[in-house]
Amino acid sequence: MATANDKVYYATGKRKTSAARVFLKPGSGTITINGKDASKYISTKSGLIVLQQAFVVTDMANKFDAKITVKGGGTTGQVEAIRHGISRALLAVDEGLRPTLKKSGFLTRDSRMVERKKYGRHKARRSTQFSKR
Repeated sequence: MATANDKVYYATGKRKTSAARVFLKPGSGTITINGKDASKYISTKSGLIVLQQAFVVTDMANKFDAKITVKGGGTTGQVEAIRHGISRALLAVDEGLRPTLKKSGFLTRDSRMVERKKYGRHKARRSTQFSKR
């Protein structure tokens, strides 16, 4: 039998080429990323801190279990995509959290992407070495 506490909140977060699907469910605060525990999936201490930021800022730490699937990009992009997704899912839980999350900058999708490589250049901006003679 489904009760009000069984409600699952869903949101998507993105950063660079990473996309995270976040499912929040009332619980004890366990975070599972791609079937692994968060501390096993993310190796850096700073990454784990960034992961918790949205919960800490809104005083929702240890109130929700998060089941997350994330694809694409590197570790930093994935962690920030997860933070973006968690923030949006928390909005689905309580719209009153918007000012707090907005002020912290967690609701804005970071639109910066890698600049493409141009022909005649070594990288996106690196030009060939200048030869005087």
